[in-house]
Amino acid sequence: MLDPLTLFNLDPELAASSELHGLRLLAGFTGFGEAGHVVSQVRDELFENLEHDLVATFDADQLIDYRARRPQLTFVEDHFTGYEPPRIELHRFYDGLGEPFLFLTGFEPDFQWERFTAAVLRLVQALDVSLVAWVHSVPMPVPHTRPIGVTAHGNRPDLIEGISSWKPTAQIQAAVGHLLELRLSEAGVDVVGHVVHVPHYLSDAEFPPAAVAALEYLGAAANLVLPTDRLREAGREVEKQIAEQVEASAEVRGVVATLETRYDEFTGSTARRSLLVKDNDELPDAEELGAAVEAYLASPQAEEETEALLVGNGGREPEGETPDADEDEDSVEPNGPDSLPGTDDRPGTQGGSGTS
Repeated sequence: MLDPLTLFNLDPELAASSELHGLRLLAGFTGFGEAGHVVSQVRDELFENLEHDLVATFDADQLIDYRARRPQLTFVEDHFTGYEPPRIELHRFYDGLGEPFLFLTGFEPDFQWERFTAAVLRLVQALDVSLVAWVHSVPMPVPHTRPIGVTAHGNRPDLIEGISSWKPTAQIQAAVGHLLELRLSEAGVDVVGHVVHVPHYLSDAEFPPAAVAALEYLGAAANLVLPTDRLREAGREVEKQIAEQVEASAEVRGVVATLETRYDEFTGSTARRSLLVKDNDELPDAEELGAAVEAYLASPQAEEETEALLVGNGGREPEGETPDADEDEDSVEPNGPDSLPGTDDRPGTQGGSGTS
């Protein structure tokens, strides 16, 4: 393996400052586990609302497959401009109370995972990071009318207890965040991860309530006050859209009711049990998960549920609300609730997170 220290450039002045040491580090990567565009929304919310400065930049040319995820640029009449290269960066932020923390974000690397995680570990050790908390999201067959589920994992039982208490053994498809958590844990660094469960029929568009959940759990784990006001307001608009469609269509109400019944039956016996667990408390392996997803997507039920929930009104598209199927997914107007039911049970109501 090539020297991990040559994979990033570190700001020498910041690195020498004692103020940069002993902080908590949050992380989230785009390109994997982006149901509901959760990581993108978290990233945008932090950058738009909190003071920050650049600490380190990773060499994306060595980590990113440009042909798999092509960068964007702008063509203006007769010339090109505005090239946007992929970035993987470490920033220092200040939360709503002025507390500093670190945030590692960008595209999930396509190449050199071991070297990348070794480089991050070197940075974590050099900066005496006290805790690493990261987040991603997955689509799940859950209704938008129930609390957003989160599966927590890591080596800090005090930050996992009451959120995800099961201990399965399984083979799953890895993301760089998983490998990073593993390497950090092996090195004795405190680390906790959060998988946000997004209703499958809302997973292709931005779903603000899931991003609120991500910020609240990250804030609770790292004892930070993270901004959620704008996302909550966006969620109110989302709730209005979906409420209108549910009210206008008996078919939509039936779909939502079915999902609610399944959810309540599954979670009724065990509070906060992860929906990733099978009936025998074992986590489905990668083949089982893949087969289940393929079977669901191939079923008439999947087509009917998705069409009913995204279109509603008996199959008629509401004016100005449902985008053309060929539009870029970033332009999709999602449907969902304004805030998450069961707020009293959420970590953000226990002093761990809030709004700024």
